[in-house]
Amino acid sequence: MAVLIDPPVWPWRGRRWSHLVSDVSYDELHAFVGAELGIPRRAFQGDHYDVPDELYDAAVAAGATPVGARELLARLMGAGLRVKKRRIAP
Repeated sequence: MAVLIDPPVWPWRGRRWSHLVSDVSYDELHAFVGAELGIPRRAFQGDHYDVPDELYDAAVAAGATPVGARELLARLMGAGLRVKKRRIAP
């Protein structure tokens, strides 16, 4: 299992968030999130889940590996699972 989580430093709506990814498959990620964190499938962001800071410790205790944001992105890209944001043409 290779579920990775970066530190909860990403601000949004008055909270801090982490990114949770798998460097193996989306199926692995969905299974982990559903079984361990109870985050609904509809919260999937294309290649990751946003995890609020209050669930960070639970994710790590359940087996997510803490890594820095750069390592998380590099491993996601290395696995071919990164979904790039679409840019709207002017």
